[in-house]
Amino acid sequence: MPASDPGLTVTPTGNLVTVGEIRIGTSGWHHPGWRGDFYPRGLQQRLELEFLSRRLTTIELNSPFHGLRSPADYASWRDRTPEGFVFAVKGHREVTHTRRLRDAAETVAEFFDSGVRELGPKLGPVLWQFPPSLPFHRDRVTAFLDALPPLRHAVEPRHPGFADESFVDLVRDRNIALVLPSSGGRWPEPDRPTADFGYVRLHGDRELYRSHYDDVALTRWAGRIRELAADGDVFAYFDNTMDGAAPHDAVALADRLTPTAEPGPGGSRSTSRARR
Repeated sequence: MPASDPGLTVTPTGNLVTVGEIRIGTSGWHHPGWRGDFYPRGLQQRLELEFLSRRLTTIELNSPFHGLRSPADYASWRDRTPEGFVFAVKGHREVTHTRRLRDAAETVAEFFDSGVRELGPKLGPVLWQFPPSLPFHRDRVTAFLDALPPLRHAVEPRHPGFADESFVDLVRDRNIALVLPSSGGRWPEPDRPTADFGYVRLHGDRELYRSHYDDVALTRWAGRIRELAADGDVFAYFDNTMDGAAPHDAVALADRLTPTAEPGPGGSRSTSRARR
């Protein structure tokens, strides 16, 4: 990749300074609309995870949001994916939507005790998505954040009340990523790095959960992700899953972030750590 790429830094000797690893994936993989399109016709449903995990390097697990899963589920997902693959895990809605972060310690502990850690080295960030109806309550949010175990966490608030510098300080002080979302303007879209890694969720360029990202939009997101990767790892997930755009967009974005190696000043070839 040329040294002028905005996501890379080159020393005077021409050696590439290490940048964060970029992982591009989708929100879930079990989507009927993908069958016969992204998934080849005739592919058995039980092999869809294996197929997708060999095209991309990460998946955001949605099912733990809807209900607690078992240790056997997490172990199966771990064992069916390639070495080096990573899962983000969406936190249980009992914590965020039902209890609305009240008395969070018990339900947070229950979620992690359900088997999340069975993913082992394939456990990536844990995503906590807040409902749009949940405003910012400083004491309640603080207690929730303090109940989280020492892992990578990302939060996606959807109420405009979270546009509060005291909230930004709360997550920054705990090295928790504030999600950078794309929702077609449906929800707030903060672009405030707060951790040593970045978390991006792409819900649809114009229509939520449906519309694809065209070449211009994908190029723009590739540039922003490279900028984020200059400061640490980046995880980006396409959630425009309903009409099948997500896996195609994810592969296209990953292609933009996978450089063609080019000779350096001494004849060596420089590469970035962006993966697909």
